[in-house]
Amino acid sequence: MARKDVLKGLMGAPETKSAVPAPAPTAPKRPAYAKGAVGAVSRSISDLKARAIVEVPADMIDDTGGLRDRLGPLPEDDAALRDSIQTYGQQVPVLLRLDPNNEGRYQVVYGRRRVAALKALKLPVKALLRDLDDRDLILAQGQENSARRDLTFIEKANFARQMRDAGFDRKLICDALSIDKTLISRMLTVADSMGQKLIEAIGPAPGIGRDRWLRLVAALEATGTAPATLLKIVKGSDGPSDARFEAALTGAQTVSPPAPPPEKQSLTGENGAKLGTITRKPRAVALTVTDTEFGDWLTDNMTEVHRIFLQAKGGNGRD
Repeated sequence: MARKDVLKGLMGAPETKSAVPAPAPTAPKRPAYAKGAVGAVSRSISDLKARAIVEVPADMIDDTGGLRDRLGPLPEDDAALRDSIQTYGQQVPVLLRLDPNNEGRYQVVYGRRRVAALKALKLPVKALLRDLDDRDLILAQGQENSARRDLTFIEKANFARQMRDAGFDRKLICDALSIDKTLISRMLTVADSMGQKLIEAIGPAPGIGRDRWLRLVAALEATGTAPATLLKIVKGSDGPSDARFEAALTGAQTVSPPAPPPEKQSLTGENGAKLGTITRKPRAVALTVTDTEFGDWLTDNMTEVHRIFLQAKGGNGRD
C-alpha cells in the first residue's frame, strides 16, 4: 500500500466506496463487557453514567413504575415540599428508568412526591437513570422505602402485601424492606385482616405505629367484626387519617360479639323414630316436627301436654 493510502487510513479519511445506509437506531440493551482491563474500564464508564444526574422534563415522567407505596396524599406535607423546592431547588435526585412500553417516556422508581411537586412547579426533574427490569425496580423501590422515615407502618405493610401478591418470595420481601421475617409476618397479618378498601379508607395514619394496628386486628378478631362494618364507620369520619384510625379502633372495640349459632338437637320418639329437631337459642327453643301426624296430634293436645309438664314440675296442674 502506498504511503499516501496509509496516512489516509490513520487520519480517518473517507473511503471512496459506495455509501452504505446507517442502520436504524435500536432500543438500548444491557451492555456486554469484555474481559480483563478493557472490561473493567467499560464497567467503570457505565457506573459513572449510572451515577450521573440528568434533567428530565417533568411531563415526560409517568407514575407507573413499581408498586404503590403511598396510601394517599398528605396535603400539608406535599405543600411544604413544594415550598421547599421552590425556595431551595431540588436537593435530592429521584430514580427513573426508561419506560419499556413507551419510547421516550420515563417511569418513577422512587421519588414520586418530588416528581409531583416539580410537575406542579413546571420545573425539570433531576434524576438518576437506571437500566432496571421489573424485579430490580421493585427491589430498589423497597430498599429506598426501608430507609425512609416518612413511610408509615401501614404503608410498608401494604407494600409488603403487594410484593407477596406479585409473586415475590418472603426472603426477597425481607431484603427489599430490610425487615426480618417476624415483622414481615405481622405486617402481612395486618394487611390481610384489614383488607385493601379499609386500609385505603383509613389512609397512611402517620401517627399510628405497629402496636396499635395489631390492637385493631385483635379487636376485629375478638368481636368478629367484618372489615366492611368498619369501612362504613371510617367513611363517616371527617377527620384526618389518624382520626379515621381511631374511629375504626373504637368501632371494632364496641361492636358486640356475634351470637353463637343456635344449638340443634334431633327429636326422637318410641324405638328411635325421628320426629323432628329442637333448636335452642338464648331466649327460645324452637320445635320442628317432621312427622306431620304427630305434629297435628301435638297441636291438638298441647294443653294436656303443658298440664303434664306443670305437674312434673310441681306446679298447679290439676290432679
